[in-house]
Amino acid sequence: MREKRTLMAITKPMTFLAAFLLTAACAYGQDVHYNYDRGANFATYRTYQWVDIPGGKVPDSLIDRAIRQAADEQLAQKGLTKVEENPDLYIGYQVVIDLEKSVDLYSTGGFGGWGGWGGDRTVRGQTSTIPVGILLMDLYDAGKKQLVWRGDAVKTIDLKEDPDKNYKNLQKVMAKLFKNYPPKPSR
Repeated sequence: MREKRTLMAITKPMTFLAAFLLTAACAYGQDVHYNYDRGANFATYRTYQWVDIPGGKVPDSLIDRAIRQAADEQLAQKGLTKVEENPDLYIGYQVVIDLEKSVDLYSTGGFGGWGGWGGDRTVRGQTSTIPVGILLMDLYDAGKKQLVWRGDAVKTIDLKEDPDKNYKNLQKVMAKLFKNYPPKPSR
């Protein structure tokens, strides 16, 4: 039986705040960040292999395949080739969907501004739960066994969207996430 590769073999267990974004239900853009090892020679990385991150969460096998496929498309555009053995990079991701509370406040009654005249002012509010996700992608130098690039994307999501629309949104997110890979060499 073939052993499933994990990052446990190349890194200490790490705790990540991670989550998932799959759709663009709101009009807001994704919040995307990246960081990288300034000493890494990204020009030498030509191949990669997917690995599981210890303790990492994958929502389900359908979403797992969609995330990997969307990432594979971007990595191929960057000149990287997926291999089964002896990669230059190990790539893993984590996903978490978190529910956040939103509070909308509005006032009624009175006029003339705060503490104004002409009547009583009442502030009322309404709360709602909004799913928010973060997708965290990690690229490790396979030879040195160290993290060389990390990107994350944060977005409010709508899990009830059409799966085809969700995948198109995921492709947009991956394009934005890998826009700055490989990083431009420092001068």
